[in-house]
Formats: sequence, structure tokens, C-alpha cells
Amino acid sequence: MQINTLKNLVNKMWVGVASEDKAELRSCLPKLLLSQHAVLPFFIRNKLCKVIVDIGRQDWPMFYHDFFSNTLQLVQSPSLAPLGLVLLKMTSEELVCPREDLSVARKEELKKLLLDQIPTVLNLLTGILETVWDKHSVTVTTPPPSPTSRDTGVLAGDSTPMLLEAESGALCLLALECLAHLFSWIPLSSSITPSLLASIFHFARFGCQQPIKTKPLPTSNGDSAPGNLPANGGGGHGRTGQMVGHAERASLGVMAMNCINELMCKNCVPVDFEEFLLRMFQQTFYLLQRLTNTHSHTNTHTIKSRLQELDESYVEKFTDFLRLFVSVHLRRIESNAQFPLVEFLALLFKYTFNQPSHEGYLACLDIWSIFLDYLTTKIRSRLADSDSVINRYKDALVLLLREVLNRIQFRLNQSQLEELDDETLDDDQQTEWQRYLRQSLEVVSRVMELLPSQTFSVLFPVLQEDLDIYLGLQQFIVRSGTMSCFQLMLSGFTPLCVCVRIGRRLNITAEADCRKLHCALRDLSSLLQAVGRLAEFFTGDVFTARFNDALAIVQRLVEVSCYGSQISLYDVEMAVPSVLKPDLIDVHAQSLAALQAYSHWLAQFCGEVQRQQDQTQFVDLITSSMAATTPLINAKVPEKLLLSACHLLVSMATTVRPVFLVSLPAVQNIFNLITENHNHRLPQECVCVCARAHVLVCRALSNMLLLPWPSLPEAEQQWPSRSSNHARLLSSLTQQYRLLPRPPNHHPNSKAVIQQTLCVLKDLVDSISGEATKSRQICYHSLQESVQVTLALFPLFIQQPDVTDEMLSFFLTLFQALRVQMGVAFTEQIIQTFLSMFTREQLAVSILQEGSSGSKVVQKFLKILQVVVQEPGQTFKPLLPSILSLCLDQVYPIVAERSCPDVKAEMFELLFQILHQNWRFFFKSSVLSSVQRTGAEELMENQAQFIAAMQAFGQSFLQPDIHIFKQNLSYLEVLNTKHKLYHRKLFRNAMLFHFINVLLQVLLHKSHDLLQDDITLALYNMAAVDFSAFYSSFLPEFLNGCQGLDPHQRTTLARNFTPERVRPAIVFSGSVPYRERPALLQTVQWKPSAGNLEVIAAHHTCRTAKPRPILLKDADHCFGGRVLPFARGQPEISAAACF
Repeated sequence: MQINTLKNLVNKMWVGVASEDKAELRSCLPKLLLSQHAVLPFFIRNKLCKVIVDIGRQDWPMFYHDFFSNTLQLVQSPSLAPLGLVLLKMTSEELVCPREDLSVARKEELKKLLLDQIPTVLNLLTGILETVWDKHSVTVTTPPPSPTSRDTGVLAGDSTPMLLEAESGALCLLALECLAHLFSWIPLSSSITPSLLASIFHFARFGCQQPIKTKPLPTSNGDSAPGNLPANGGGGHGRTGQMVGHAERASLGVMAMNCINELMCKNCVPVDFEEFLLRMFQQTFYLLQRLTNTHSHTNTHTIKSRLQELDESYVEKFTDFLRLFVSVHLRRIESNAQFPLVEFLALLFKYTFNQPSHEGYLACLDIWSIFLDYLTTKIRSRLADSDSVINRYKDALVLLLREVLNRIQFRLNQSQLEELDDETLDDDQQTEWQRYLRQSLEVVSRVMELLPSQTFSVLFPVLQEDLDIYLGLQQFIVRSGTMSCFQLMLSGFTPLCVCVRIGRRLNITAEADCRKLHCALRDLSSLLQAVGRLAEFFTGDVFTARFNDALAIVQRLVEVSCYGSQISLYDVEMAVPSVLKPDLIDVHAQSLAALQAYSHWLAQFCGEVQRQQDQTQFVDLITSSMAATTPLINAKVPEKLLLSACHLLVSMATTVRPVFLVSLPAVQNIFNLITENHNHRLPQECVCVCARAHVLVCRALSNMLLLPWPSLPEAEQQWPSRSSNHARLLSSLTQQYRLLPRPPNHHPNSKAVIQQTLCVLKDLVDSISGEATKSRQICYHSLQESVQVTLALFPLFIQQPDVTDEMLSFFLTLFQALRVQMGVAFTEQIIQTFLSMFTREQLAVSILQEGSSGSKVVQKFLKILQVVVQEPGQTFKPLLPSILSLCLDQVYPIVAERSCPDVKAEMFELLFQILHQNWRFFFKSSVLSSVQRTGAEELMENQAQFIAAMQAFGQSFLQPDIHIFKQNLSYLEVLNTKHKLYHRKLFRNAMLFHFINVLLQVLLHKSHDLLQDDITLALYNMAAVDFSAFYSSFLPEFLNGCQGLDPHQRTTLARNFTPERVRPAIVFSGSVPYRERPALLQTVQWKPSAGNLEVIAAHHTCRTAKPRPILLKDADHCFGGRVLPFARGQPEISAAACF
């Protein structure tokens, strides 16, 4: 409690403490620490250290000149070195990344002071590490760190410490922790000497050592336990001569690797430091050799078992190092003859494919992906010698490809792959197996881009082997009584018989045969995905050169798809259906998905054959594809297989668009199923009951008739017949919907019919939203009657939000895609109908059901209005007063004092679009007057609505919702950039300082810390309208409203404000954990406990603190010339008081 009191005194009230009391604390606290540190519990000792460092942060060097020198003296004292290292690490943490209550000048001063001390600090830490190493090492002969190493400096005489005292180990761990934090912020310079680097790598080798038997370490309480090294300088509690165990040595190795990685992550490397980097990489090369060396001192460990015995954190840190090396520094080292890059890749290959865990393996695959991306970029930039670059790495890449393909095959790694979860979805909606397979296939695709022919020569033999097994299954489909002969098929036997569908059974029952079939099917599914992933490498400029290879692939995929559809293996009885049936379904589905991946190649093929006489090959491919697809659009087909077929049908209709597609018998059968069915849905006995599949099929059929055929002139598009067929199709789809009685309450399935029909129609409209005008005209012509019916039904279902939501979703899609085709008159009719139905009472009922379908209805309605107000020209300008009235008089009063984040976001988006797209609705200044800048009086209309809109924006800045705050702040900035909002007379005279005041209070009370950059920039732009008034009028008035200040303090604060007029330049750096901003403006921070104010710059450390509402517990708030009292402890500032 006493230390916490001291901590609060130093951090919150230090300015108000008397000088003599400060001096007493600066003198007494270090003495207390020195006398009691050995007996104090660690957490008490560390808190006391923190208080001393906090005092140094405030007073060093002016009033606490011996603060840092005392710390260095402790580090140099053998008995007090652990305590000195604790203080040194805290000093680095607290002075380089201080709290926000320091000015920018003070922060910069502290950092400069510490940088001046860095050479001394690094020398001391180097001495500690070298002393311990020399004391405990045993000289042995080791191989050089690199096969081509000429001058390895410190590595030439390698020493490997086998045993280390616990006290020395704890001291080294603290030294490495200090180095890790120092390296996180100091620049690369000559202060980081080769001897320091060598010492760090000495301890990094501890992580490579195999476990050896040692006595357990004592804990801080004197008990023996196999835990980590005593933390926070507790090594002095151990018994002299007690040796560290394997876990403690591993901790040293982990921390040493952490130091190395802090250096590696620095992308800005001075030219004179590159040779130093080479030395570091050579030493790392040696570590990698040790990790992947099968000829260890025991000569019994495999590489995988060695890695498995090592500390998991060490392996993870080492993998991080390899990633940093490849991603950041490979371009610097590759051309250096002293670094054997090819040998490094060979070691990385061993390291990757001997990882003991799946996560470690995937992390290594990421490294290979980075390397392959680097190689691809390099080749593209050096086309002249691209062959020589590829040849240098060809063997390594082919070896990588083979091993990656081996790792995804169940027949080679069944026990390991079965461990991967294939059911639970992660945040990316992938199972563990899907993620594993996806990352593996990404590596395959990158190798394919570099070595296309070699990739196919490796991939296809494996694929063909599994295909032979799959295509041979039909000979084992028998009626009861037929004996199994599965071994013949596995040996390459090719069947010719045709199976019988009734009472069929897969006559494979032996456990070994079922296991082999399971593995073959899983592998075939993965390889089909690999083939589909490579489809992009056959299109574009390489279409002609790789045409024959692509044609062979597509023909094979069509063959496999037709085989699966004809034999229907999913409908066959088998020995272990829970295992084999999902495998068979997946293979069939993946064959269709792989064929779909080649739809862009087929589209390019379609364009080519249009200019040729012989189209037989292309027609046969499409005809066979449809013959394989359409039989699967059936209710008896498993959903996964059905959806694959539907997506392939959509791709053929949307991407390939062959002229003859709609006339194929297989496609005509689907048309007939829809147009001739009186229920206007695909019949249960013939077509899928899955709603998604029904939507996909309808989209495909519609696109066949709407989308223009490629490479054909307009006169040959056959629009009249296609238009009539499309109208017939939609008439059949919507017949039941259009014939609903009025009112439809008596119809038992009215709600289901409405939702199902509108879902289909919305998808059809959305699919052609970006197409040519003719396609959209035909679509709207076919939809016109259904649109009228929907508008007539809307008032009847206004009290049923789930139905209303579906209707508004449909209308929103219509407005986004077909508003030109709908025409002005009908659009106005729709909007007026909506405005009349959404009364304030109806809006309140819908909005207050937060998260419900009622709230979604209002969101959709506001989205529709956004589309309307963005329409250029004067077409919909007469609707603006009604829309503004809806926003400001009906929606806004309901959501102003409530959460409603979704509705609020859409409402403010609508207000912004009204202002942005219809600026002249409020400001009538002519172009001539704007150009001449005559200073004439601004002509303004609809002033009351403009003021109300600005008040709504202003109130949103007083609410805790950080997303609305960020959105609206960006809207104001856009309005200022495009229309000079802040410079407009009305805003400048009546609103400007109100907004500045509120934003300044937000900064002071840290309620939206994540938006400090955005708020600061907006404040600058607002103050820049009239800097003189800002500094001469606003700031004194602002200070007068701050409680707890006497007149002299107010005068001093006002005098100390620097009239900054330079536009801020905010710099973001994703790799730096702590960032500072340049001088943007000056703010006032109130310290209630100190009873005064300090002038500080608005520089803050980027944090992820949760946004909280503004709290003004003990002060009155001066706003706009009025003193506005705020209730103590209220969660939010009253918006009405300010706006």
C-alpha cells in the first residue's frame, strides 16, 4: 500500500511536491532498495524499482543527476548486478516509452540522453556475458559456421559450455532481457560490436543442446523444482555451485534468439552495417547446421527427434528468425559470395520437413512462400537473365515441390494427417485440414509459376495413379454374391464393364483394401484441388503456348466428372459408409470444382474458336460438362455435390457464355423443370430442396438469356427471342407470387412464397448489375410486374419485419442496378410509398428492437435513400426535403440518445451523402464567384436543415461509440476538403469553436484514444481557418472554463502556448510498437490531484484501450461563451448543452 501511494505521488502529483521532499525521496528510496532488496519479495522489490525509475523519468538529469550513473554502478558490482539489470531494463522501458503525461520535448530529451549512454551500457552487458561464458566454457572443436567461411572472427575458436551455475545463468538471462528491449528501439550502429553479437550467439546455442541430467534448481523459496531460471534477478537466492538444467539453458537460448530477432526486424540497415549482418547470418547458419545435423554427439537422434526434444519456444523463435532473414534481409545477402545461399536453402529444407508439429511446419511453409515471392519478383525485374536465376534454384524448388506434395498425401502420412481436425471451423471459416492443404497448395502454385513444366511432370504421375484407382471402382460395383478382387485394380487393371444401379454394392470389404481406398480418395481430392489451383497459369498471354497441356487437363477433368455422375458412387452400399462415402462425394465434388476453375480458360478458348471453322473440341467439352452437371441437380444428391454442380453451371453461363449452351438437351431439361412446374420451384423428386442451389440454378438460367455472347456483333445476339424466353422464365418463377390474394393473410404459405421468390429475384438482378444496358433492360422488362406486386404488398406486411426486410433488400438491389430502367416516375412512387409508411411511430417500433429484423428494415430503407440522393442531376432533387425531414425529424430523435449503432451509421451516411452530393441545395454560390473570390455574401438556402445536420454530427462526438465517431469525423473532413465546410460563414461563425471545443475535450479525457491522429488532424484543419482567433479568443476562453486554476495559472498557460501553424504530418509505422507524433497542436491537461494544469503536446502512445465515454466529474465546461455545468459522474456529456 505504501509503495502504491508513492507511485501515485510520483506519477500524478510530483509537480506539486515540495523540492525538499523530492530530494528526500530521491535519496531515501535507493538506500532502502540497496539495504532491503535481498529480503524483499520480488514483486515488492520490483515496485520499489519502478518508483525510483519514475522519479528518474521526471527529474533526470537536472534534479536527479546520479540516477543513471548509480544504475550503471550497480550493474558493475558483482553482488548487485542482478538488481542493477532490473533497474536498467525498467529504465529502458519507462524512459523510451513513457506515459502520456510527458511533453514531446521531454520524451525526445530522455531518448537522446539514453542514446548517449548506449555504448557504455552495451559494453557492460557484453562484459557480463563474456565473463560468464569464459568462466564456464570448455573448449571443444566444432565445425565452422559456414562451408565457405573465410574469416569468421569470434567463431573460429568455438567454445561450448556444457554446465552453468544457476546464479550465473540468472544473471545472463537478465542481461539478455535488457539487450532484447534495448535492441527494440536503438538503431543499428557500431555500438553493437562483433564481440557482443558473438556472446549472444554463444547463449543462443544453449537452445540447440540436448537434455542432460542435472540436479533440480532451487526456487526463490528454497525448494527444488525444475522450473525456469529465477526471474527478475533472483539468481542470488540459489546455492553457489548449483547447475542449471535443460529448461533453464533453453530459457537462455530463447532469450538470446529474442535479442537476435529484435536486430533482424530492423529494415533500415546502414551500408557499413551490412558486413556485420553477414557475420550474424554466418553464425545463424551454424546454428541451423546444429539443429539439422544427424551426426550429433550421441549419433542416435534423427533431425525430427532432435527438434522435438528442444524447447518449443526456442524452435518458434528460430523459425521467426528465418522468416525475418528471408523477408527482410535476403536481398542484401543473396549476392554475397561469402554466404552460401543454396546450402542455406538445403538446411532450411531439412528444418522445414522435420518439424515436430503441424504449426511449425506451416510456419516454415510461409517462409518458403516468402522466398518464392521474392524469387518471382526478382525474375520479373530481370527478364534478361531470368533463366540463369531459375537454373540456380531449380533443383531446390523441384525437391521442395515433391516433398510438399508428399506431405499432403494420406498414403504416405496417414497417421499425421488424420490428426488434423476437419470439422471445426476457425475465424477464416477453414478447418485445420483445409488450412494445411491451402498453404501447401499455395507453395505448389508459386513453384508452378516459376517452373511450369517441371511442376506438371511431378504432379501428374501422382494424380494419374489415384485416378486409375478411382476410375476402376466400377468393376467392384456388383449385385449381392459377387466376390471382391480389389487387388487387381490396385495393380493397374482397367475395367470395361457397365454397372447396374439397382441394388448396387461396392464389393470392397477387407480392412486393408478399405484403408488403401480411403487414402487414395483423400489424395485424389487434394490433387484435384491442386490442379484447379493451377488454372490461372494457362490463361492470358500463355494461352497459346500452354494450350495443349491445358486441353489435356480439362479433358481429363471432364472425363472424371462424367464418370462420377454416371456411376453415382454416393448412392452405392459399401462396407464402411461413414468413411468411404464422404470420400467418394468429395472426389466427385472436387472434380467439378476443378473444372469450374478452368472456366476462364474455357472462356478464352470460346473466343478463339469463334474465329475458327472447327469448333468440335470446344463443343464436345461443354456438352460433356453439362451432361456431367445437370443430372446432379436433384434432391437425392448430397448437398456438397449438388452445390458444386450448381456453381459449375453458373460459371458456364456467366464466364464461358457459349452461344449453344441454352440449346443443349441437358440444359433444356433444367429449363423445362422450372417453366413447366406449377409450383414454380424445382420439384422435390427431381430437384434440390436446398434454397442456395435453387437460387444458383435460377441465376444460371437467367444469365444464359441475359448476358451477351462474346465475340459476336450486336446484330447476332438474338435479343428478341432471348427476351421472350427470359420473360417466360421469370413469369414461371413468379407465378405463385404474383397470384397471391389481397390481403394474403388467408394464404397459408404467403410469407414463404414472398421470401423465396424475392430471394431469387434479388440474386438475378444483382448478377447483372454491372452488365450492358441491353441486359438490364430485358431483366427489368421481365421483372416489371413482380416489382409492382411487391410495392402493392409492402403496406400489407409493414408490421412483419422479416418480410419487410426481404422486400426492402429486393428494392435496394433494384435501385442499385436498375434505377435508370425503372424511370423517374416509378422511382418517386416507390420512395413516396416508403416515406408514407415509415411514420415516426413505425420507425420507433422498428429501431428500438436493437439487432432485430425491424432494425434491419430501417437500415435497408436508409440505404435505399442513400442511392437516391447520390443520383446526379436534378431528377430526384424534389425528394430531398422529405428525406431530410425523415432523417432529422423522425429517425434522429429516436437514435440520438440511444445506442443503435447500425441505424446511426446508415443515418449519418445518408446525411453525409445529402450534403456531399447536393451541396448546392444549401449553398447557391455560383462558379464565377468561387473563381473570382470576390468575398460577396454567401447565398444560402435551407439553413435550418443544414444547422440541424451539423448539430447531429456534433452530438455524435459526445457519445462513446468510437466507430460512429471515426465515421463522422471522416465525413466532416471530406466535406471540408471538397466543399470548404470549415470556411463557410455560417459554420465559421456559429459552429467552428463548438466543434474544436468538443474534440479538444475528447483528447483531454482520452475517451477515444484510438482516434488521436484523426482528431488531432481535424483540430488542426478547423483551427487553420483562423489561427489568430484560435489563439487569441478560443484558448483564453477555454482556460477560463477550467476549474481549479487561479488567474496567474491561466495567464501562464495561455502565454506558454506556441502559435503552431504547420500542417501536421502523421506517420504510421506498423513495425514499431510505440510511436510518437510530430508537433500538431498544444492541449491542456487537468490534473485534479495536483490542483493545476500543465501545458503538454498532444503526443500519445498508440494503445488498444477500450473506448470509454467522456467523464467530467469535478469541472464545469466552458463551451461557446457559456459555462455549461455537467452532472458529476454522468456517463456521457449532454449533447443538448453543446449542440
